[in-house]
Amino acid sequence: MAAAGQIAAMWEQVKAPVVVPLLRLSVAACLAMSVMLFVEKVYLTAVLVAVHLFGRRPERRYRCDPIVAGDDPELGDADADAAFPMVLVQIPMYNEREVYKLSIGAACGLSWPSDRVIVQVLDDSTDPVIKEMVQVECRRWESKGVRIKYEIRDNRVGYKAGALREGMKHGYVRDCDFVAIFDADFQPDPDFLARTIPFLLHNPDVALVQARWKFVNANECLMTRMQEMSLDYHFKVEQEVGSSTHAFFGFNGTAGVWRISAMNEAGGWKDRTTVEDMDLAVRAGLKGWKFVYLGDLMVKSELPSTFKAFRYQQHRWSCGPANLFRKMFVEIFRNKKVTLWKKIYLIYNFFLVRKIIGHIVTFVFYCLVVPATVLIPEVEIPRWGYVYLPSIVTILNSIGTPRSLHLLIFWVLFENVMSLHRTKATLIGLLETGRVNEWVVTEKLGDALKIKLPGKAFRRPRMRMGDRLNALELGFSAYLCFCGCYDIAFGKGYYSLFLFLQSITFFIIGVGYVGTIVPH
Repeated sequence: MAAAGQIAAMWEQVKAPVVVPLLRLSVAACLAMSVMLFVEKVYLTAVLVAVHLFGRRPERRYRCDPIVAGDDPELGDADADAAFPMVLVQIPMYNEREVYKLSIGAACGLSWPSDRVIVQVLDDSTDPVIKEMVQVECRRWESKGVRIKYEIRDNRVGYKAGALREGMKHGYVRDCDFVAIFDADFQPDPDFLARTIPFLLHNPDVALVQARWKFVNANECLMTRMQEMSLDYHFKVEQEVGSSTHAFFGFNGTAGVWRISAMNEAGGWKDRTTVEDMDLAVRAGLKGWKFVYLGDLMVKSELPSTFKAFRYQQHRWSCGPANLFRKMFVEIFRNKKVTLWKKIYLIYNFFLVRKIIGHIVTFVFYCLVVPATVLIPEVEIPRWGYVYLPSIVTILNSIGTPRSLHLLIFWVLFENVMSLHRTKATLIGLLETGRVNEWVVTEKLGDALKIKLPGKAFRRPRMRMGDRLNALELGFSAYLCFCGCYDIAFGKGYYSLFLFLQSITFFIIGVGYVGTIVPH
């Protein structure tokens, strides 16, 4: 009892002069970042509404007449197809046992003159069985008359960026004007090139045409529904606004077509970060090239459905942009080829608010500062800061996926948990420490579970609990639960419901009961 009394006395001595001022400073910083995020969301929504009201569709802003083959009957097939530019289709892959047939088949099925397209499979697989399977599939399509090249290399230096860079060095690529890129789980429709290439062919200042992702497994589990909500907002709002206002947005790494000369002018693929796609886009944008986003052109793809795969993906997507911002801030600031307004957009809107502040404020404010004010009642948060602004931001985020409006509460709680990992990754990228260049390929399941369990109801496999425990999430679950109990016992109870719900969410993810559980 005496020891407890001494600890309590020491706490009282430290709390007033040190803890309370620090917490007040944290609240002020979080409120400032919340306002910045709020203004950004309102700005994006307002621009999106204006784009639709005034019909600023890409088809109206850029020339995109369909490419027509020569109709002179005296011309041979080769001369008739000369109107079609040479296109390279790259498919980088790494041990993609479950999906390699889908992407190769879709690429080989593109509607384009066979003598004007080359499909290049860049196989970095380390499993010899999978490499043989991919090679056999390439031979099968080659026997059907498709110009398909199977390329391998001796190492995985640079990961995806390294594979794409090596792929561009082959002699036959010199004849190509444009390159379309698809990850191994992407399945473009046959008319993909017919709808994208005209924007590049008729507009010499356009470097990139980006399509939207469509998710074939969005309904697989609640976690994939949450991902769909976040990514739909990114495509329907962020990409659309960037394309309409500044002719710039981040390349998504797949489902896009590049002008090869623009890539070369920007310096080609670099592997200095884990977001080689964004790196190339920023460098090309600083050269004055324009980008076009086609929201009505969708390419089927797969969302990571296991929590482990999703967590690794989010680490890469959060760490990479922060690290790229660190590396390119001075270059953007000193650039002379783009307008001041575009430089402000790149530094403030594109990087600072969306890639850094958005992650940090979500975690620090709602998972650290708000619970801490329960334990230290001397510090209060204004209602507009913890009710009104977050509510409006959440509602604006939901416009990307109206069908999931009823899942909004689950999405908020899930995003708060993931903000823990995104904040950690963002700080690693900014400070360039630890796992800054860690690259783990996102696992794709395809139809694996359906194939392995034909004609049987899926039974959730038994897993060892130790394989699924996430200690960090369990620790935050305990912290939030304690704060919730304290709020009921000694506080005003304003935050208790939120704290308990968030604690339960951390706990569920902490014990691994999220996403698809794959049998070994």
